[in-house]
Amino acid sequence: MTKIKEDSPTEQIITSSLTRALSYKEYRTLVEELVVNGQTTGTEQKESLIEYTRLNSKRMKRWDKTIKLPELAYELIKKFDKSVLWIVLTESWCGDAAPSIPVMNKLAELTPNITLKLVLRDKNPELMNLFLTNGSMSIPKLIMVDLQNNQVLNTWGPRPSRATKLVESYKAEHGELSPEFKQDLQLWYNKDKGENILQDLLGLLTLK
Repeated sequence: MTKIKEDSPTEQIITSSLTRALSYKEYRTLVEELVVNGQTTGTEQKESLIEYTRLNSKRMKRWDKTIKLPELAYELIKKFDKSVLWIVLTESWCGDAAPSIPVMNKLAELTPNITLKLVLRDKNPELMNLFLTNGSMSIPKLIMVDLQNNQVLNTWGPRPSRATKLVESYKAEHGELSPEFKQDLQLWYNKDKGENILQDLLGLLTLK
């Protein structure tokens, strides 16, 4: 069982969020059930978000089957001797979560030292507000907690480093992200095959 002391406001919020947390398997089951029922997570049941949930369910299923971890990942995981919690804020409609969370799960499956838990952003606003990205409630957002001393070691998200640069460049030139750019970003994720996500996550584990 994941234990976090309630000695600070941050730890109290994380502890509270964990009462609503899902394992990866539970999250995947939830998303599949939402697809069957024509629903989505979150506060809005918009047709566009329901469609994104449907697409993301297919994407995650594909990622689960196709992700291949390199030997380097196995070597680094063997050397990782801390006990950490990866608590990830997400929603079923989030296009950046669909490729990222399966990679997190593949790494967490390699070692008992990483506990992966998923929480829904809109049901955990206090936690989300502690870990904004440039003032925005951007997801997915991974929070890495050292379970030995209950300290937040680092965060990751909402996108891998190279995708973040692509988004920042596009926004600088065009402002808001267009539907066409979002489609292109999914193509980038497919072409990258999770390599950038994996590099970033392994970087979190090797930081001193």
